[in-house]
Amino acid sequence: MKTCKMMTAMPKSIVIRDAPDETRDELAARAALSEGSLQEYLRRELIETASKPDLESVLERLGRRRRAGGSSLPVRSILSYLEDRRQ
Repeated sequence: MKTCKMMTAMPKSIVIRDAPDETRDELAARAALSEGSLQEYLRRELIETASKPDLESVLERLGRRRRAGGSSLPVRSILSYLEDRRQ
């Protein structure tokens, strides 16, 4: 069975259940301040969050640099700081 190319390119929906009322109200207020809908605001926030590397990825990259001998003092300091924060 062939899948239409348009169907695979369509955006997916995300549903979040059981969000506290206070959280929903705060997010709706932020959306209103940005002069957009809650859905538009959350979409922008999700895209921005997903575009940034997570802490684990950053630590892994810094660890690889350190093991390869290419790290400088600032990188070692950052890595140490981040590792301390994880514990």
